[in-house]
Amino acid sequence: MRRIVQSAIPVLFALCLAACAAPLPDAGVSAPPMSDPLPATPVPAQPARPAVAGVPDLDRSCRVDSDCAVKNVGNCCGYFPACVNTDAQPDPAAVQAACAQSGMVGVCGFKEIEACACVASTCEPASSAGALR
Repeated sequence: MRRIVQSAIPVLFALCLAACAAPLPDAGVSAPPMSDPLPATPVPAQPARPAVAGVPDLDRSCRVDSDCAVKNVGNCCGYFPACVNTDAQPDPAAVQAACAQSGMVGVCGFKEIEACACVASTCEPASSAGALR
């Protein structure tokens, strides 16, 4: 009996492999046509700092590069530089207080920003932004 089972195992294995590799019979049904790809959607601008409940977002609008400045907008870890409108009034202490009150913590570290540029009417770090700190 053991000999029969041992000789049947390779046959059963081969049948299983053949079943997996065999094409399905054509029943006259074709795959539905594919639709056109969705149009590319623009990625919304990132906020000047991670959103913290109770702290309003800062103005990042601009027309020219000189409308932008690097300012400490703060985050739950402390210092956090970002490109914002020159008239924006960040309040890092309020951000820290809101973080403490809500029990939020942040990912510490930031990219050193040397200059800002006006890109699509939004203040963004210039392409020559420095190293991660």
